[in-house]
Amino acid sequence: MSQYFSVHPTHPQRRLLVQAADIVRGGGVIVYPTDSTYALACHIGDKAALDRIRDIRRLDMLHHFTLVCRDLSELSIYARVDNTSFRILKHYTPGPFTFLLHASREVPRRLVHPKRRTIGIRVPDHVIAQGLLEALGEPMMSTSLILPDAGEALTDLQEIRDALERRVDLIVDGGACGMTATTVVDLTESPPVVIRPGLGVFE
Repeated sequence: MSQYFSVHPTHPQRRLLVQAADIVRGGGVIVYPTDSTYALACHIGDKAALDRIRDIRRLDMLHHFTLVCRDLSELSIYARVDNTSFRILKHYTPGPFTFLLHASREVPRRLVHPKRRTIGIRVPDHVIAQGLLEALGEPMMSTSLILPDAGEALTDLQEIRDALERRVDLIVDGGACGMTATTVVDLTESPPVVIRPGLGVFE
C-alpha cells in the first residue's frame, strides 16, 4: 500500500516534500503533480525503480525518459548544449516543455535513447514539483502518468489511487492537474522540431 500525502497546491508543506524526497532517494516510485499532468518519477540512479515505471506504463526500450530539473544550472552535467539551444531553453523554461538534447556521459545509459543517444530535459513551472526537486537536491527521472491503453494522463486522484496504490510507494496529491502532456521539442535538429504538440506553445 502506497503512502498518500495531501500537499497544499500553492504553499506546500516542506516536511512532506522532504519525506517525499527521502522516498525517491531510497528507491521509491512516486506520483507527483506538474504544470502539465501528473507524472511518475524515481531517482536518476535507481535501475529497479526505473524498471517498475517501465512495467507500470509498459514502455519499450525506445521510450524517451525525461530528467526533471529545478533549473538550468545542472544542464551541462547531463546534456550537451550549444549557445542557440541554451537561449531557447532559457526562454521557454520553466514551463510545459520537454526538450530533447544529446546526452552527456554522466547520464546512465538506461535513461538514454539507445539509437539517438538523446535525453529529455524538463523544468516544470509548478510549486510542488519545484519544492520536491529542491528537497531532493538533484534531478528526477520522470514520465507522464499515462497508463497502457489510455489516450490521456490520469488526473482524478481517486482513479490514480485505485490504479496505482499497490504499485507505487507514494502518491502526492497536489490538487487538480491537466490532461495535456508537455510539448516535446527536438533541439538536436536545426532548426528545432516539435515532435509532440502539447500544452506549451513553441514558436
